[in-house]
Amino acid sequence: MNWTRTVAPGRLPRMELHGIHVPLVTPFTADGALALDALEQLAHDCLDAGATGLVALGTTGEPGSLTTAEQDAVIEVCRRVTHAHGAVLTVGAGHGGTARTAEALAALDGRADAALVAVPAFVRPGEAGVLAHFRALAEAGPLPLVIYHIPYRTGQTLGAAAMLDLLALPGVAGVKYAVGGIDEETVALMAAGPRGVLAGDDLFLSPLLAMGADGGILASAHLETERFVALHRAWQDGETETARKLGADLAGVSRAAFAGPNPTALKALLHRAGRIPTPAVRLPLLAHT
Repeated sequence: MNWTRTVAPGRLPRMELHGIHVPLVTPFTADGALALDALEQLAHDCLDAGATGLVALGTTGEPGSLTTAEQDAVIEVCRRVTHAHGAVLTVGAGHGGTARTAEALAALDGRADAALVAVPAFVRPGEAGVLAHFRALAEAGPLPLVIYHIPYRTGQTLGAAAMLDLLALPGVAGVKYAVGGIDEETVALMAAGPRGVLAGDDLFLSPLLAMGADGGILASAHLETERFVALHRAWQDGETETARKLGADLAGVSRAAFAGPNPTALKALLHRAGRIPTPAVRLPLLAHT
């Protein structure tokens, strides 16, 4: 697998994530059922094109609209494909409360390599509360955590110092960093040289890689997986001119993928390309036209 783990005595092995991870859509058939064959093919396509891993049941996968049985079916398909490729499977989990999130993580034991857990939304517990939340989850195990920091959805901002404290927690593998741009706190965070920062705003992948990010979790990487992988490699190899041009080109791909509420435009593009059977989404989302 394209990640490394180090083990401290008595602690969960520490995973260090890097590369391009694709948060998969959940395709639906014309009658609204899961299109698991299409999901499996998408998963193979992304990994064949060089992605390091997949994310199941992230926001792009519409987990809130899936039944528990449907969520289990999605995880099983993705687990099978990532195992065959020796790739990383991260599964979205989490609730507003710490105890319920711990229960969701326990249910993933043995079914995923890591869990993507958002900063608690709406409750705005403050930086100290967020740190206590993730400390408790990391201590409970059983999976390495990828913290999803997306303040324009959660309502909770975090400064660079708080982010560094979170990344230092044993059991935290990294952060999906999606603050909506490159701000002063981003500059301070990246100047500290942390490991495990993965870009979460597709448009800002290239600048974050230039600042030292280790990769990205990117919905638009469904569409041009090989080129997103090449962009990551170019920045890693110091090929600045190539990276700048490719980053600018791929920003256009990301704009198209986010022309409507995620994943409506992305699903429309995937359907147009013949990669999923319908562009259907489930309410409260409406299909992109």
